[in-house]
Amino acid sequence: MTEGRYLGRSIRRLEDERYLRGLATFTDDIHLDGALYLAIVRSPYPHAAIRRIDCGAAEAVPGFVTACTGRDLVEWLAPFPTPPQSAAARPQRRYPLAVDHVRYVGEGVVAILAETRAAAADAAAEVLVEYEELPAVVDPEASLQPTAPLLHPDWPDNVAFAWEHEHGDVDDAFHRADAIVELELVNQRVHAAFLEPRAAAAAYDAHTGQLTVWASTQTPHTLRGGIATVLGIPEHRVRVIAPDVGGAFGAKGGLYPEYVLVAALALKHARPVKWVETRSESFVATNHGRDQRQRIRAAFRRDGTLLGLEADILSNLGAWNAAPTRPTAVLTGFALAGPYRVPTLRFRIRCVVTNTTPQSAYRGAGRPEASYLLERLMDAAARALQIDPVEIREKNLLRPEDFPYQSPTGVAYDSGDYPAVLAEALRRFDYEEARRRQAELRARGRLVGIGLATFCELSGPGWESATVRAHPDGSVTVLCGIAPSGQGHATMLAQVVGEVLQLPLGRIRAVTGDTAAIQQGIGTFGSRSTALGGSAAFLAAQQVLEKARLIAAHTLEAAPEDVEYRNGVFSVRGVPDRAIPWERVTRLAYVMEGPPGGLEPGLEATRFFNPGRRNVPFGVHCAMVEVDPETGEVRILRYLAVDDSGRIVNPLLAEGQIHGSVAQGIGQALYEAIVYSPNGQPMTQTFLDYVVPRASQLPLIESAHCETPSPINPLGVKGIGEAGTTAAPPALVNAVLDALQPLGVTHLDMPLTPERIWRAIHAARRG
Repeated sequence: MTEGRYLGRSIRRLEDERYLRGLATFTDDIHLDGALYLAIVRSPYPHAAIRRIDCGAAEAVPGFVTACTGRDLVEWLAPFPTPPQSAAARPQRRYPLAVDHVRYVGEGVVAILAETRAAAADAAAEVLVEYEELPAVVDPEASLQPTAPLLHPDWPDNVAFAWEHEHGDVDDAFHRADAIVELELVNQRVHAAFLEPRAAAAAYDAHTGQLTVWASTQTPHTLRGGIATVLGIPEHRVRVIAPDVGGAFGAKGGLYPEYVLVAALALKHARPVKWVETRSESFVATNHGRDQRQRIRAAFRRDGTLLGLEADILSNLGAWNAAPTRPTAVLTGFALAGPYRVPTLRFRIRCVVTNTTPQSAYRGAGRPEASYLLERLMDAAARALQIDPVEIREKNLLRPEDFPYQSPTGVAYDSGDYPAVLAEALRRFDYEEARRRQAELRARGRLVGIGLATFCELSGPGWESATVRAHPDGSVTVLCGIAPSGQGHATMLAQVVGEVLQLPLGRIRAVTGDTAAIQQGIGTFGSRSTALGGSAAFLAAQQVLEKARLIAAHTLEAAPEDVEYRNGVFSVRGVPDRAIPWERVTRLAYVMEGPPGGLEPGLEATRFFNPGRRNVPFGVHCAMVEVDPETGEVRILRYLAVDDSGRIVNPLLAEGQIHGSVAQGIGQALYEAIVYSPNGQPMTQTFLDYVVPRASQLPLIESAHCETPSPINPLGVKGIGEAGTTAAPPALVNAVLDALQPLGVTHLDMPLTPERIWRAIHAARRG
C-alpha cells in the first residue's frame, strides 16, 4: 500500500501503555458495592435426569443468600432466542440452567448467590443433586445410529442441521478421472485457552429501570439483544459494556448461559451480581471449537487437473447448537472450493448433537476446516500422481482473469492474484534450494519435510457502524461497533480517521464495547473489524470533513470547491493568506447561534457500512520440519507466511495477527486436543492435560505481504486475523507427512504428538 499520513505505516499501538502499566480494566476488575457472587453447581454426568436438588446444607454456609434451579428459571425467563440465520436448524429450548436433564459434564444445574466469592464456592460444594444417569453418546458417528440416545426427546434423531449442495455433473467428472483420491480426516476438538476466562457482572437500577451488564464478550450488542429477549424487557433497558477483554478467538461470542444468569439474578434480586469463570470451569463450560470429520473423494486428470470434489462432513455440535448465527460447518461448506478451480462439487454437511460441551466458533470458524481438507487433498493427490505439491497447486489455482469469481459453493470472490502470491512465497522460501537441502539431509538419514498450505479465507461478514464526532476543541471521538480483544482496534481506528482529518493521533479517541454509547454494532469476529468497522469510520470521517469544509467556506466567503484542507488548516486555493485552522472550524460548529451559513449545528456523522458480501484474502504458508525418529518430536526449522490481505493499514499490527494466529495453528497441528472418554467424561480439564505451545516451541515466523486491493470497501482491505489458524495446520501436517514419506507413513490425524508420530514410525518399520 502506498503510505499515507498514517495508513500503511507501522505505528505502535496507542492502547498499550495502560496494559503495560497494569491500568487496564477487565471484567473481574469491576467493583460493585454490595455485589453478590455467583457460583454454579455443574453436572458431573454427561447425560442424566435430575431427580432431586437439596440446598439445605448450602443454606447453612455463612454468607449464603439464595439458590436457583433451572426449574425455577422456566417460571420467569424465556428460552434462548434462535438467530434468524439458524432458521434451517432444529429448534431447541435452552435455559441458563439445565431443566430436568443434564446433557454434558459441566452443564449448570444450580446457581448459588452469596456475599463473597469464597462463600458462594463453599455453598455450591454443599448442594446435593440426585441424578439418574442415562446412556450418553460422544462419538458423532454413533449419534447418527438409530439406537443412539436422543439428547432432545422432541427431535426424531440427533441431527440439528443438514445441508446438501451440488454444482455440475460430479458423477461424470469421476467417470472421466485418471485418478481418484480418497481421504478421511479429523479436525479435533480444541479449547480457546484465552488468558482471561469468561466473566460477567450486572447491576440493576430500580429507579431508572436500567440493567447494566459488564461482560468479557466480543459481541456486546448481540449479547444485549439476547439478554433482553430472555428477560422479556426492552433492549433500551439493557446496557452491555465490554471492558478490556483478554482474548476471545470466537469463543466469547454469542449468548452464554452464565451471562444471562448474572443479568437475570441481578434484576430479580435488585442487587449487583458477579461471576468469574475458573480455569477448570472454562475447560468444560466455554464453547469448544472445530470437531469435524471429513470424508473426501476427488477426481483428477493425470496432469494434476482437478475435475471434481465430493465431501461428506460431520460436525459435532456438542449438547446444544451454540452458534450465534449458523453452525460453523456451514462456513466449511461455503469455503469448500478454496482458492482452486473446482469444476464440479458435491457435499453433504450434517451437524449432530452429542453429550459433550457445546461447540461454536474458534479462530477461523469453519474455514480452517475447509483449508485443511483441500490442502491435505492436494498433497495426497500429488503423491498419487507423482508430481510436485507446488505443481498441482499451480495447475488448479484461480487466476487474475477469473475475478470477480463465483465459487461453485455460491460465494463471490472479490479480487486476487493467487499465482503471484505463490510465486512470492516460493521465492522467499527458496523452494528449490529447500528441496535440495532436504534431499541432502535425507541422505544422512534425517527425517526432514516441507509442507505448503495455499488457502483463501471468507472474511468480513455483515455490516458495521461508526460515528465520528469532532468536539469544539478540535479533538475527535470515533465510536465503533467492533469489540476489541487485543487486536489494536483503537490504533487502527485512529489511523483511519487521522488519515482523513489529518490530525495527530493523540487527538483521536476510540470508543468501543458500550451499547449505550454506540448506536448499533455487530462486534469482532470473522476478521471483519478493519474491513467493516474501519470502512464505516473512514466514510464517517469523510462526511465530517466535508461539513467542516462547508463551515470553513462560509467563514472564508469562498466556494466550497475552492477550499483546500491540508495539515489541519482550511485555505482558499491560490490565496494562502485566507485560511482558518481546524480547531476554529470545530468551535464554529457549536456556537450558540449555529455555524456560519445557517448550517445545522454540530460536527459529527454516523455511517453503517455493508459491502453486501465477504472479502476473500489469500495466502501461502510454507513450513520445513524435522522429525526425531527416536522420540517422534517435531521441530519446526522454518515457517514462512505470505499473505494477500488487500491493503495493509498497519504492517506492525498485521504482523502481530499473523504471529498470533500461526501460534494457535501450530497448537492445533502439534499439541492441542480436547479428549473425552467413551462414556462422556472430559479427560482434558487442566493445562496438565491440554497442551498449548510455549514460546520456546514456536519458530521464528517470517511474514510478507502481497497487496491486491478489495474493490468492495473504501480502504481496499481484507481480513488477516485468522490466516495462521487457517494455514498452519495443513502446512505443518503436510510437512510432517513429507518427512515421514521415506518410511511409508502417509496419514496422521492432528494433533501430531510425539507419541502419535512415534507409534506411526514403529508401525511402518514393522511393515
